[in-house]
Amino acid sequence: MNSDSDLQIAGDILEVQHLLQTPREHPATVAEFVGLARTIAADRSQWEHLVRYDATTRWYHRLRTGPGYEVWLLSWVPGQGSGLHDHGPSSGVLTVLDGTLTERTERGTRALAAGAVGVPPLERSREWGRVFAPGYVHEVVNDTLEPAVSLHVYYPGLTEMPMHAARCAASAAPDPVDAATA
Repeated sequence: MNSDSDLQIAGDILEVQHLLQTPREHPATVAEFVGLARTIAADRSQWEHLVRYDATTRWYHRLRTGPGYEVWLLSWVPGQGSGLHDHGPSSGVLTVLDGTLTERTERGTRALAAGAVGVPPLERSREWGRVFAPGYVHEVVNDTLEPAVSLHVYYPGLTEMPMHAARCAASAAPDPVDAATA
């Protein structure tokens, strides 16, 4: 018996494998979706060769799907924006892979910059991205002079993106505008 502890392991420690959780093939928690976004962001070979820039509209490409989730790659040339919107019933993770995007909400404006993935918040000057719940209303724009690329993970997969009329912070939230007529 070890005099430093009353705990003893009897038998072969390798036989306790049944007590360990098997690794999941797909993410299922917010932390795991953030981890997926960070893993993809860190491996440029997964996405860099796919990126295209379109001066007339934001370019997008579905990069990956899994049970109930989707991963999208978007490019933004200077001046392009999403318009004020939410993501219906979907939660999401947004991270910037290249360049800088600006996120506007009724609470204010934030710069979301590439290159800060995995850097602790106190050590970076700009945020690496955003995790959001269903109903989160925001606008994302590229208001710099350089193109930008972003990665979006949605759970469940994105089925709607209701657009919202512009509003000031003091006003109440308006009803969503039908995206087909906006």
